Amino acid sequence: MRIAIVLSALLFVLMSFTAVDMEHQINSNDSSVIIVDNAVDSQQSLQILIDSIVDSEAYNTKAILCLKIAWELKSSDWDRCSKYIDNAEFNAKKYNKQDFLIAIYTDIADLYYDKDLLDISLKYYTNAYNLYDKNNSSSEKHDLENDIAIIYAKLKKTDQAFYFFQRVYIYKNKLNDTLGIAKLYNNLGLLFFETNIDSSIYYFEKSLDLVYQIDNKILSVYVFTNIAKCYSILGNTARTDFYSKKALSFIDDVPQNVKAWVYKTVSEEYFQRNKIDSCIYYANKSKDILKSNKYTFSYLDLNRTLYKAYLEKEDYKKASMYFVIYDQIRDSLNIEQKAVNAEKIKLEQEFIIKDQIRDLEESKRKNKNIIISFGLIVSLFVLIILLTKNKSRLQKSKLEKKLIEAKRDELNQDLESKKGILIAKAMKEIHRTEFIQDILIDLKEIKLKAVKKETQQAIEIIQKRLEKGTSNNIWEEFELSLEQVHKRFFSNLTEKHPTLTSKDKRLCALLVLNLTSKEIAQITGQDFKTVENARTRLRKKLNLTNTKTDLIVYLNELK
Repeated sequence: MRIAIVLSALLFVLMSFTAVDMEHQINSNDSSVIIVDNAVDSQQSLQILIDSIVDSEAYNTKAILCLKIAWELKSSDWDRCSKYIDNAEFNAKKYNKQDFLIAIYTDIADLYYDKDLLDISLKYYTNAYNLYDKNNSSSEKHDLENDIAIIYAKLKKTDQAFYFFQRVYIYKNKLNDTLGIAKLYNNLGLLFFETNIDSSIYYFEKSLDLVYQIDNKILSVYVFTNIAKCYSILGNTARTDFYSKKALSFIDDVPQNVKAWVYKTVSEEYFQRNKIDSCIYYANKSKDILKSNKYTFSYLDLNRTLYKAYLEKEDYKKASMYFVIYDQIRDSLNIEQKAVNAEKIKLEQEFIIKDQIRDLEESKRKNKNIIISFGLIVSLFVLIILLTKNKSRLQKSKLEKKLIEAKRDELNQDLESKKGILIAKAMKEIHRTEFIQDILIDLKEIKLKAVKKETQQAIEIIQKRLEKGTSNNIWEEFELSLEQVHKRFFSNLTEKHPTLTSKDKRLCALLVLNLTSKEIAQITGQDFKTVENARTRLRKKLNLTNTKTDLIVYLNELK
């Protein structure tokens, strides 16, 4: 979402920073002036950045470095990340250049957007937008309008989103940017998808009219598929089939990943309509495309669809086969809780130590200059040297103590991380047990419907094998394990928020283990969007809506 700029001369000596595009889910365009990489590749790079801040005196350089470090820390240490964000904003204001401040505000907004703090992200996008002159008609300004519209759309504020999309439309229309307008109509279709299906269809069809003019088959396939989904929601199977066939008619002219997405979407629609054979057919076509990269979430979803489809056909052999594949992929994608990197604490301590050493060396140089300049007598010179050496010894002693404390903290953090990994494994077993119990319930219902005695006996064998891997008190065991690492967490949570449900508490436990939404979705077997919605509802129940407080930071305070 931003355009690269050339960094200062000091940064040129240290290292070159490259612009990195940031994309939102609804086709946002480049809009920022300054780019900060999303992550620093290594601890060595992070150390270089920390050293650079110590050595630099330029406000713009400090602002850029602080934001670069903030991007690195956003997932691992939000407290430190927030401090670097505030420091970047402070130095940008000190630098007092409008274009630079716009770029810094935009990048801060991107960072909060990445953390799903949409209200705070909107605030910084708006701050950047308000710095532009009213008569300004640059592409960067209108890209910001597009970003603001996207945030409003995600916040379900349709009127505000529509207003800014209209402003973008006026600009694109002046440029005669047909493709840009077509994408904008597609965005508007997505904007109304959940609130007004008729309006959604209207804008998708307007997008198609323009796409036909420029013959963009890739966008055509996307829009046809989106329209088919709209009519599927309306229950209009004839229209759903019509637009699905239109999408499939261009399927040979689009990239393989688009083909796989279309086949997967069509397969899911047929499953919802209980057309099991068609569902299986398109699911297999999508699988054939993705078979070279099996360990992905798309491939996982396809095997889950096939498992359910064959279960509907009462083909238990194939259903079992696809469930085994699904379970294997799910296990491989299930990322256990990452161990806390104790090296970050060490880097922070070294940053403080280097700063103190720098001050000490500067003090020595000043003392020597004073001695040379004023030609102090030998006795006074010796006295000053002795005092300086004594001061150096005291400083060195303090620094050595801090290094010892840092190493001790590393050992403690390593111990805590290992405990956390054990708890994550226990949580994985909880989900496996619950999933098996759900299957047992389904098998009992199937057994009641089965007519042949051989089928009933086969189901009983499967039930007994699955029951061996279940445990009724696994969640209680998990709570005890979590309490051993974080004492009184559940009691503090219940005392402060007595209205939370058991599912809410379970989500709190997963978040306090520092699991991402994607990892929680893998563990619980839910969709990513379902987990995101659950997190939003939890923020509301914890009275964190419209605040700058991070959800995970708040939960960690209850430990």
